[in-house]
Amino acid sequence: MNTTLKIKIIIGSTRKNRFSEKPARYIFDELKKKEGVEAKLLDLRDFPMPFFDEPMSPAMAKENYSNEVVKRWAAKIKDGDAFIIVAPEYNHGYPGVLKNALDSIFPEWGNKPVGFMSFGNAGGARSIEQLRQVVIELQMHPIKSAIHIPVEVYMAVMNEKVPANPELFKPLREGMRGDRLEAFFNELIYLAQTLKAAKK
Repeated sequence: MNTTLKIKIIIGSTRKNRFSEKPARYIFDELKKKEGVEAKLLDLRDFPMPFFDEPMSPAMAKENYSNEVVKRWAAKIKDGDAFIIVAPEYNHGYPGVLKNALDSIFPEWGNKPVGFMSFGNAGGARSIEQLRQVVIELQMHPIKSAIHIPVEVYMAVMNEKVPANPELFKPLREGMRGDRLEAFFNELIYLAQTLKAAKK
């Protein structure tokens, strides 16, 4: 049995001058260091899906999607064992383009773990709170740990080019609560291993 975990990091914003690409690239580079993990970045800019308007819900379509971009997106998600979604908080929620990407397919998400990294007001906590509700309905398994980027890290990284200086993200590993990023990775990887073994 192939024990390598394919963990996909989804950049959940497509706007110009977006911040989310910077922490997404950082967490991607850190995840690549983990043994037994194949990390991949998925940028929603590369998947310009139409707003969902199909006559049949993705749950009923049984992977028969009519749009070619949606088909490409579905293939990438189906191939993943676990996901990390990096998204900002917009007006107490998360970006509409991310909701559309989640809603456009269904069975490909099922029985896979997901973790969240966010930023903005309240450290993106309300964005993550809403995302947890959505992914549960998609039959995913959100982990308890989440990465809330502190304001001081956000301000330090804001004007950096991509990839940002990884030293600026050190507070995520050296804060009062210890290495939060390592705890996040460990929880996601453990659940991904457990669910992958269960499927076999």
